[in-house]
Amino acid sequence: MKEIQKILSRVRLAVEKYDMIEDGDRIAVGISGGKDSLTLLCAMAHLSKFLPRHYETVAIMIDMGFDVCVSHPAPRCEHEEIKKLCDSLGVEFYVKRTELAKIIFDTRKESNPCSLCSRMRRGILHDTAKELGCNKVALGHHFDDVVETFMLNLFFEGRVGSFSPVTLLSRKELYVIRPLVMTEERMIKSFTKKAGLPVEESPCPEDKHTEREYIKEYLHAFDRRHRGLYRRIFGALERGNIDGWHE
Repeated sequence: MKEIQKILSRVRLAVEKYDMIEDGDRIAVGISGGKDSLTLLCAMAHLSKFLPRHYETVAIMIDMGFDVCVSHPAPRCEHEEIKKLCDSLGVEFYVKRTELAKIIFDTRKESNPCSLCSRMRRGILHDTAKELGCNKVALGHHFDDVVETFMLNLFFEGRVGSFSPVTLLSRKELYVIRPLVMTEERMIKSFTKKAGLPVEESPCPEDKHTEREYIKEYLHAFDRRHRGLYRRIFGALERGNIDGWHE
């Protein structure tokens, strides 16, 4: 498919530029069910066929447990279509059942749950990856996310920086890589639609009501008037060698 070739060209560029993959790696792809993580899963599976380094890919999904959440209940999903996708790609698929939704919304009754939820999900993902013998975790953050995170940090924390393309979690002896960081969101949307990826809607009540969404709307509005805004901010990160980014 032509669209996967476009994605792969950007992913390979990021992988090579930031030395994300080494021979013998066993890489866990964090699957949320959204377009970004499913695109990353497809890219990692296809990239392994021609990258001159052998690596294995496994898919891990953290089930939030909204089926046992009283305040925001949702039917339990068995992720059958994602399982089929993994089978077609020759990728192992694991679902880690949790009760995070119950803890966050019922027990703690968090009014701003996103930060806590993100930390807890990351911790569970990292631990599950280690249990499955993985030495790296791949996340689906893309080009637009890099810029939007930079602006979030600047606007809400007064801090210059974003996440890094490669991060070493020394305490867990685990690397986090982000192979989609040179892939624009528009390319991911196009690929998702043309490939018919089985995107699952998030049952989280906070979905699309976060500060990130406000920043995205602001940047998109500004970019319509001043084309190339995202590219200029991304370039500034690279030229400034901020958080591991470089030209």
